[in-house]
Amino acid sequence: VQLQASGGGLVQPGGSLRLSCSASGISFSIADMFWYRQAPGKQREIVAKFTSAGSITYAHAVKGRFTISRDNAKNTVYLQMNSLRPGDTAVYYCNADVPPYGPEYSYWGQGTLVTVSS
Repeated sequence: VQLQASGGGLVQPGGSLRLSCSASGISFSIADMFWYRQAPGKQREIVAKFTSAGSITYAHAVKGRFTISRDNAKNTVYLQMNSLRPGDTAVYYCNADVPPYGPEYSYWGQGTLVTVSS
């Protein structure tokens, strides 16, 4: 199983970035897909979730600014991030949870760094 995240970088406040996460080795269409982030000195936190059933949820801090989407034909999940703030600076990770679920069925990408700074 491999999750490859990309799209991070340095952006000015108010700018946008689009993260991508390509998955292989899993049945992507039945996977619940997540984006998490971890800022320096802080715990990892969930950013957005897109379940295999089509349910989407966002953390309060990003609601209205970030959009999660997925393309099952390409085995890829995206995170469109708009109106970025310095507080969004973090390493962003994609995560896939697959049936029958549980820690041994949860897979992580390597992370991509997003830095929001002027």
